Amino acid sequence: MAYLLFISFIIVVFYSILRLKNIDIWFLSYLGFILKKLFRRNPAITHVYFCIADHFEPYWGNVSKEVAMNRVKRWGNEYISIARKHKDSNGKHPQHSFFYPIEEYDDEAMKILAEIASQGFGDVEIHLHHENDTEENLRDEMLKFTHMLHEKHDLLHKNELGEIEYAFIHGNWALDNSHPKGFHCGIDNELAILEKTGCYLDMTMPSAPSRTQTKKINSIYFAKGKKDHRKSHDTGINVKPGRWKKDNELLMVQGPLGLNWKSRKLGIFPRLEAGELSHDAIPTKERIKLWLKYAPNIQEVKDHIFIKLHTHGANDSNLEMLLEGGLEFIWTELENTLRDKPNYSLHYVTPREIYLKIKEISLENKQEKCIENTVVS
Repeated sequence: MAYLLFISFIIVVFYSILRLKNIDIWFLSYLGFILKKLFRRNPAITHVYFCIADHFEPYWGNVSKEVAMNRVKRWGNEYISIARKHKDSNGKHPQHSFFYPIEEYDDEAMKILAEIASQGFGDVEIHLHHENDTEENLRDEMLKFTHMLHEKHDLLHKNELGEIEYAFIHGNWALDNSHPKGFHCGIDNELAILEKTGCYLDMTMPSAPSRTQTKKINSIYFAKGKKDHRKSHDTGINVKPGRWKKDNELLMVQGPLGLNWKSRKLGIFPRLEAGELSHDAIPTKERIKLWLKYAPNIQEVKDHIFIKLHTHGANDSNLEMLLEGGLEFIWTELENTLRDKPNYSLHYVTPREIYLKIKEISLENKQEKCIENTVVS
């Protein structure tokens, strides 16, 4: 009896610790991911696709237009000169993806970011903070904003049908009304609205330690919005050979999420690794190893992995860290570790390029499967 009480006590304490950082939401998925890694053979050559998704908010802190524009101008003046010194395995410069918030639109800021994109050093996609929203309003806002970016600034892309498409990050992490109290969104069927207005890819996750974090981690998968249902992206269908997007599905590409056992609070509790770049989450060699370890891949395709990091690059302290050595450190380490090694190939990519590569791999494998089946039959 005493033994059972002791075990119960340990379980309660362990669960309470997990709850402190909301790790209980995804801990079982994390264990499953680690176990799969243990029994997975490393391919002869690993293609690593690297993307930084910047929640770029120049008016962060409700600052004046002058302060906001100084932030954007600094990116325009300094970023390209830093990135120009670096190249991936194909000779391509680093790409910085600016997810610009609809509610902070500024013509002057957008012109600067559009210039960065036009020179081949990144791209602009869409970010949104909203509260108590409706399906009708969201639909109108997305269509209005995407058409303005494309027609006025020559941003975003069109698909084979001539429709404007965009990648998306949800402000405050509350995608598909996933906040437990319904804050920062209001639309239970948000995924469906995004998909119908041209969203081809969502990069919101991971959101840990927030309760908006999904059970599914380190994954590339399709989620489908459901009427009157929150957090539909909590689960989904993994992208795999021969299995591509079906009607009403939205591609989800998650960033790395796991535990950093070599960096512990009080020497005991492992820190979270959630792919964040900030003044208090600076890049290190150890973190780069974890990004590689936790990077998702297409199911059954182990030689292509996708690292998606996130930052708030217009926040003054983060801006300083990134432009005063942070980005330089990341690119140098990636190039030394991956580009210049025979068993790796490094690719600097935008969200659009990630989407196209995932689609290409899936459809190529689908064609190969069809050929194999034909030969067998």
